[in-house]
Amino acid sequence: MSEKTKKQVYRIEGLSCSNCAAKFEKNVAQLPKVTTAKVNFGAGKLLIEGEATIAEIEAAGAFENLLVRNEHDTEKRINTQELFIKKNGHLLISIILIVLAFGFQLVNREDFSKILYIMAIVIGGFHLFKEGFSDLISLDFTMEGLMTIAILGAALIGEWTEGAIVVLLFAVSEALERFSMDKARQSIRSLMDIAPKEALIKRNNVEQRMNVSEIQVGDIMIIKPGQKIAMDGQVIKGHSAVNQAAITGEAVPVEKQLDDAVFAGTLNGEGMLEVVVTKLVNDTTLAKIIHLVEGAQGERAPAQAFVDVFAKYYTPTIMAIAALVVTVPPLFFDGDWHTWLYQGLSLLVVGCPCSLVISTPVAIVSAIGNAARNGVLVKGGIYLEEIGGINAIAFDKTGTLTKGTPVVTDFIPTDLNNEEKYLSIIAALEAYSQHPLASAILKKANEKAIPYQAIVVHHFTSVTGKGVQGEIEGLTYSVGSPTFFENILAKNPSMTETYQTLQQQGKTVMLLGTNEKILAVIAVADELRASSTSTIPKLHHLGIEHTIMLTGDNTATAELIGKQVGVTHIKGDLLPQDKLDYIKSLQQMYGKVAMVGDGVNDAPALAASNVGIAMGGAGTDTALETADIALMGDDLQKLPFIVTLSRQTLKIIKQNITFSLGIKLAALLLILPGWLTLWLAIIADMGATLLVTLNGLRLMKIKA
Repeated sequence: MSEKTKKQVYRIEGLSCSNCAAKFEKNVAQLPKVTTAKVNFGAGKLLIEGEATIAEIEAAGAFENLLVRNEHDTEKRINTQELFIKKNGHLLISIILIVLAFGFQLVNREDFSKILYIMAIVIGGFHLFKEGFSDLISLDFTMEGLMTIAILGAALIGEWTEGAIVVLLFAVSEALERFSMDKARQSIRSLMDIAPKEALIKRNNVEQRMNVSEIQVGDIMIIKPGQKIAMDGQVIKGHSAVNQAAITGEAVPVEKQLDDAVFAGTLNGEGMLEVVVTKLVNDTTLAKIIHLVEGAQGERAPAQAFVDVFAKYYTPTIMAIAALVVTVPPLFFDGDWHTWLYQGLSLLVVGCPCSLVISTPVAIVSAIGNAARNGVLVKGGIYLEEIGGINAIAFDKTGTLTKGTPVVTDFIPTDLNNEEKYLSIIAALEAYSQHPLASAILKKANEKAIPYQAIVVHHFTSVTGKGVQGEIEGLTYSVGSPTFFENILAKNPSMTETYQTLQQQGKTVMLLGTNEKILAVIAVADELRASSTSTIPKLHHLGIEHTIMLTGDNTATAELIGKQVGVTHIKGDLLPQDKLDYIKSLQQMYGKVAMVGDGVNDAPALAASNVGIAMGGAGTDTALETADIALMGDDLQKLPFIVTLSRQTLKIIKQNITFSLGIKLAALLLILPGWLTLWLAIIADMGATLLVTLNGLRLMKIKA
């Protein structure tokens, strides 16, 4: 790969606003060996095509003291104390100078006081002025440009004290923005630290500790009790319970045994496991989650897109209004130039769009990070907004409302004394069968510890459409549908009634018998998820009145399952195309519709819906790639959580925008009686920024 097409990804610390991100992106793109540059503001990441050193990239972000490190650099380049001093050294010096200047004012040494205030303005506002002048020269109306004009104007009319305070408070405001955005980003970055950087690997029968970057697919990973799992893999030896909360949000540890999948970042319980590595470190489920969520944090939600467009016209409008405030009263109403210049400067300060610009991204980033930590992967801000406005949700049945794996629900022997014997015969015959329901019967036998493996079956045959047959201890036994036992059932009405009753309940019913009599009835059905029956009422309580079950199963079975879970509409006998058509008809009836499926066979319906929600995100590449939202732990109870989180996010965004614009409007009204001061303006602007930031960070605390 040539230098021009080489791709590099870096993490950026200190990006506080989208305007700064755009400016930084532009600066990096202008570096000599860089072809293109793209900044993901939400995730705090930089992607460049070409080549640049970290020093060059940091120089491009020097206007905001940005710190840069390689995406996979696990070492901290600077400790917390050094980081704070490097970012805010000018702020600390300005505070000291302003305190000294104020002290000299108290002892009537205005000459020393003035010098110290000027020094505070120059030192505290150096980066501000550098960017502000550059932006004004290029007619780029930014926050830095607004503040530069305001501070120079304050100096022009001799308001040195207020000019210094404006510089100080603006620097504090920027520091708060950086802190809040870094904190919001950290909600998902913290996932990077949960997987160990080393693992005990057995390669060529030699055990050694290796860095995860050196581990290859096929290596054997040894995981001791209480250790975190470093890589995705499959259990080849051992048995344990693994806490998967970091990946799936499941609170209860999951049993792991031979052939079960395990994920990087999960915590092993009390058993020893040997696991064959199935994915490289950058391809693990955890790595994909982090990558997808950071990509989602970088995508603009509709509300954020609106704010960005609004701010583009808002800033020059504020400058124009400030110019009118300065000139109109003195020119047409005999106003005092000094007074109205001061009011105009105050308007510029309070009109700074900091709080407006930060109001939406901090909320979106916080919400998406919180969702990921609770086992819900949201692919972008647009889907986070959409799910809150959903009027109807359609559910696939198999694998969504049900577990997708059949289980034995009923076993009714004609002779209770021979219950174990009859079950062992059925299991022995089904052990030779390839029928999908055979696994459910064998699982039942294993649960009851019935030794069916010891039974010898002779002359085993499988009869298509009927069942299986074999000879055991000289007697021929059959397991299958009623067609195997037509003559016997005609003489046994009670058994026929039992069979029909179970069948009417939507179960697949089989009989065990000989050529002379029926010995037992066994019923198999797809097991309902425990979360299904509790989730649907919660969605109804949230105001989503229309819940629809769509399935390819027969209508009778669909009706039974649908009534158990409590959905409002049930549609059976549907092909994939029928599901797609029905989703479109739901959209015409109810507006916004979500579809919940397994991410594979429901792909057309998922794609057609306003929000496609996939079950089984953990370890399922298809679900992660195709769905708009993935429920990592197959837990439907996360649906009400994400709907609530979405609505709260929209509520907070609206609160933030309304509050930010309200502060600006109040400032305009204070100009008329001449009550707006520079002090009040900067405090109002900083206060608004702080409040909308803290309001957005509240989304990190919403629980599933």
